[in-house]
Amino acid sequence: MNTIKIAVLGGTGKSGKYLVQELMNRNIPIKLLLRNTSHFETENPLVEIVRGDVRDYNSIYSLFEGCDAVISTLSQPIGEESIFGDAARNVIQAMEARGIKRYIVTAGLNVDAIGDEKNEKVRFATDWMYQNYPKTTIDRQVEYELLANSRIDWTMVRLPMIIQTDERFPVEISLIDCPGENISATDLAVFLVDQLSNEEYVQKSPFVANS
Repeated sequence: MNTIKIAVLGGTGKSGKYLVQELMNRNIPIKLLLRNTSHFETENPLVEIVRGDVRDYNSIYSLFEGCDAVISTLSQPIGEESIFGDAARNVIQAMEARGIKRYIVTAGLNVDAIGDEKNEKVRFATDWMYQNYPKTTIDRQVEYELLANSRIDWTMVRLPMIIQTDERFPVEISLIDCPGENISATDLAVFLVDQLSNEEYVQKSPFVANS
């Protein structure tokens, strides 16, 4: 795995910081897309910073040069139009242009997938998101549909509340329902990086949570 290079989107966010740290812990080279380079400072030779925006195709195309896979922990910027559909379109197009196959992306519980059997709490949370954040919630579903109809090897990891902690806990995975109410950001980072060499969830959208 040490011979590959990973493009990272959302690497300065609440969960993205843990992802970047996990990649560095494993000595995996990273290309990190940042709108504001002052938000991330490191002298680690494994990290290359690319300034750009996920809404700009040329930024994504440039980021993906020399990369073997892409991991995204993008979150919605406050006060801006929803980014998820635009980001997915640019990612898919740039991955196909660069010949990259593997894409791992995080999302919330509100995304619906074929075969879901969401429990009452998860259905309530999904409905609440549609009622209170309709544009971004709909756009997340658009993102899922774009991935589902693409030719890339995507995995959309659906998550409950992310707890920013270095602690590790038992992790459960389900393709039909969320098995817990929280996920450690460290456990999430480990799971995301593990998917680089795991084909079990290719073109699937597992729920991942601490049990």
